[in-house]
Amino acid sequence: MLSSPFPPALRLLRWAIHGTFAVLLVIAVAGAAREGRTAVATCGVLLGVLYALGIVIEGRLPHFGGPTHLSLGRLWLVAVTIGWAALALTSPRFVWLAFPLFFAYLHLLPLPVALPGVVLLTAAAIAAASWHAGGLTAPQVIGPSIGASVATLMALVYKALYSESEQRRLLIDDLVLTRGKLVQVESESARLAERERLAREIHDTLAQGMSSIILLLRAARRDLADRPEEAGRRITEAERAAQENLEEARNFVRALAPPALLHSSLTAALRRISDSAAAGTPTGVRFEVSGTPVPLSADYDLALLRIAQGALGNVSRHSGAEHAGVTLTYLEDMIVLDVYDDGRGFDPAQTQGRTAGTGYGLRVMRDRVAALGGSLTVESAPGEGTAVAAILPLPVVDGAGR
Repeated sequence: MLSSPFPPALRLLRWAIHGTFAVLLVIAVAGAAREGRTAVATCGVLLGVLYALGIVIEGRLPHFGGPTHLSLGRLWLVAVTIGWAALALTSPRFVWLAFPLFFAYLHLLPLPVALPGVVLLTAAAIAAASWHAGGLTAPQVIGPSIGASVATLMALVYKALYSESEQRRLLIDDLVLTRGKLVQVESESARLAERERLAREIHDTLAQGMSSIILLLRAARRDLADRPEEAGRRITEAERAAQENLEEARNFVRALAPPALLHSSLTAALRRISDSAAAGTPTGVRFEVSGTPVPLSADYDLALLRIAQGALGNVSRHSGAEHAGVTLTYLEDMIVLDVYDDGRGFDPAQTQGRTAGTGYGLRVMRDRVAALGGSLTVESAPGEGTAVAAILPLPVVDGAGR
């Protein structure tokens, strides 16, 4: 935003006008002093103080161009005009101060009032000059008339430049305001995106892990009286799942990779979560790899691992399946992750997922594959099991395999 209502070019023009008045006033005062007309010289100095006072007040007023500014400016203009008229009648040296006053009239008064004012001021200057000379001559008419014409044209240009600069100032203000709003919107968008990312991570890790722990502890409670050894094994598995969940939570804070991928490959991590996914349930899970494994970026590893965790969590909690499988297939230009079961199934058209009845799990999976340019398909029917397939385009990754 501009710190002044005038750009540099207009400020220079204004100070040139003020400077012209000061120079002409100094010449007139000095001439009067040389002639020994001390009173006239003193009045000239007072006129200069009044003129300077108006400039100072103008610079300190808030809301430039407002009603207060214009009212005080017009009162100042009347006082300066009266002072000039009195001095012009006492000495011809002050007549030429009318030239910078033309600009003041055209600046502070509306054009329909300013133009007649300039005409009257011109006539007053001609009359004063003629009265001191003892008669009317052509130079006395031509000089003030040309000065008034030039001042009027320059003032019109001045107003046009000021109007343009004001429009530019308003445009800059709008741009600054718009930029501020854009920054705010981007910040809010980033915050929502981060919230969505954390929601996906929590759903696919901590929520799934807590579900596994609950299932293990329930199974351990059932076996506690009749099969204490089996119950102890379930409790050990629950402790291990809780430890993994704790590591997941710590890694959220540290922004590290999932613990399952820190010291192993994607296939090893998928095999491990497949073995532990159905713990405490009658479901048997089998993991297979088809094709030749190739190195993938961390984004791909994380997405595939989280999709498998989410799908297997649905299997263990909702399917009631006897058998389930996880297949990771490497093709020439894509990689496919299939998670299937022979459980009770559901109608995808009526139930957009089975996670707590909200469909959030499948939506999270779709978001993950969409972020990598892939697609997710879900095939299921009541009583016929479920198959979830995540298809990702195979990226080109430099370097050797794992």
